[in-house]
Amino acid sequence: MLYILFALAVVVVDQLTKYYVVTHFLLGESVPVVENIFHWTYILNPGAAFGMMEGSRWLFVLIALGVMGGVWYLRKEIAANGMWACWGAAMFAGGAVGNLIDRIRQGLVIDFFDFRIWPVFNVADIAICTGVGCIIWSILKTELLQSRKD
Repeated sequence: MLYILFALAVVVVDQLTKYYVVTHFLLGESVPVVENIFHWTYILNPGAAFGMMEGSRWLFVLIALGVMGGVWYLRKEIAANGMWACWGAAMFAGGAVGNLIDRIRQGLVIDFFDFRIWPVFNVADIAICTGVGCIIWSILKTELLQSRKD
């Protein structure tokens, strides 16, 4: 239950930050926080990471629904793999839902964190990447422990 609440918290924080950007910035506006290093830049992303596969809205909707269904279906196996897998799955699912809301509502994802050397991203993207990292760590940790037993 705690992990579901955490996933919901990811969605809430993601949507609140996007709401703030939409209501306080003009589309395309970029405000430096640390000049030439980090800016708040309001863009609408029609694709996936790095703007890839632009115009594949419904494919991304299906993928996000598949992620949610997969996490739910594998919830017992995820729980059996320990804390890292659980937190990772919660972040991954919460991030997927955050971006899914944007895709369903307007067909585009609101992005705003701009480090100038990397494509612009959002809270949901951070949660997805961190969640995948936690899941990979959980798998590696399990494999390392298993290989030591053998």
